Amino acid sequence: MHAIVQRTSRPVPQLVRVVLGGGDLASFAMAPATDAYVNLAFRPAGAAYAEVFDPADVRDAEPADTRPVRRRYTVRRWDPEAHELTIDFVVHGDAGVAGPWAAAAAPGDVLVFSGPSGGYLPDTDADWHLLVGDESALPAIAASLEALPAGARAVVRLLCDGPDDELALTTAADLDLAWSHREAGEDLLGAVTAAAFPDGRVHAFVHGEATEVRALRAHLLGERGLTRAQMSCSPYWRRDFTDEAWRQVKREFVSAMDADVPAAPATPRGVLGHATD
Repeated sequence: MHAIVQRTSRPVPQLVRVVLGGGDLASFAMAPATDAYVNLAFRPAGAAYAEVFDPADVRDAEPADTRPVRRRYTVRRWDPEAHELTIDFVVHGDAGVAGPWAAAAAPGDVLVFSGPSGGYLPDTDADWHLLVGDESALPAIAASLEALPAGARAVVRLLCDGPDDELALTTAADLDLAWSHREAGEDLLGAVTAAAFPDGRVHAFVHGEATEVRALRAHLLGERGLTRAQMSCSPYWRRDFTDEAWRQVKREFVSAMDADVPAAPATPRGVLGHATD
């Protein structure tokens, strides 16, 4: 599939919001998930093939240095009436592939992608919801908050560089929201450890930087009594690793993360069974 950039904006300094339309979006079918993602394909500079291409065909036909670079991004919003797809990109200067593309994106630019897929949707049977993450998890957390109805309860802990990077969020739910700031030496583990958890069954979404997610997962399973079935938990990226370097070691890291979690308590605080670990 492909779509065309309609407009861009910067809701906060380090985030570029790209709204896509046209192309193949008339046949786009949104996944039933608030963490729905698409697999983007970026054509390297100097590649000879057309800007609209089939990633599988190009992968088989092109040498390694001109094959498209694939990156997975969460759908921030899908408008089925306007056929517009919104994706938020975190931009840190010239680092990476997707961020610089988004920073330079202009109306008329083409973006090739596949998907969507996804696995998390706030469980309507949960007594409350825990949503934890950094900028990489913000699109899914924002979409999840918008999906929660009035009367739902959400405890949200978010991490960004500083106050200027706090993104406005909307929800009909009863919201307990706190931001932590890297520039002040704060982190998500400290924020979650200090949080007061409501009574009842929780459904948790915990995603972000790998080492932080690993520590959060151990805390929630080992000290807060959650079970794996109550959490959607995954490392999206890893500090001091390029995207490609992280892709090479992610499977091994996730296996190690799984192995260092203590056994589940004999009397877990409710098993929802609808999220994947």
